[in-house]
Amino acid sequence: MNTGVEVLDVLHDTEVFRGMSEAELAQIAVLCDERYLTAGDEIFPQGSASDELYVVASGEVDILLDRSMSSQSEDAGQLTIATIRRGEAFGEIALVDQGIRSASAQCGLSDTCVLVIKRMAVIALCEAEPVLGYKLMRNLAADLALTIRTRTTDMQLREWLTWARGQIT
Repeated sequence: MNTGVEVLDVLHDTEVFRGMSEAELAQIAVLCDERYLTAGDEIFPQGSASDELYVVASGEVDILLDRSMSSQSEDAGQLTIATIRRGEAFGEIALVDQGIRSASAQCGLSDTCVLVIKRMAVIALCEAEPVLGYKLMRNLAADLALTIRTRTTDMQLREWLTWARGQIT
């Protein structure tokens, strides 16, 4: 099902795979399954189990936060917190731990193709190829550190907005 060169092109443009050789990217490409989605299709819901990393090959994916699941929000509905486009990865925390999804992912306004990489396949590859595994885990750590800083800033902003809303009323 893989389209070979196209998958390699997408992986080459993906930050999580930065600094990897063509041969290493080819090993990762073998792990990829393509999933085709139409506009509005749900990829995974907030609160679900996680065991896959996704890379957008074409189209876009919206990352949504269910406001009703937040203890600090009285608003209902979903809030788009990010739009992921070609060459960007999401769901990468699933490769490190198998916690629950902190947000939902949904196909954006156009048809989309995502590359899906299973956690257990990545672990097996890292064990078989320690140098490749080191590069991947180093990149994941850098990506997750940025994500944590972004989430911390987001939480601080939400707290401030909640406090400010209380001061105004």
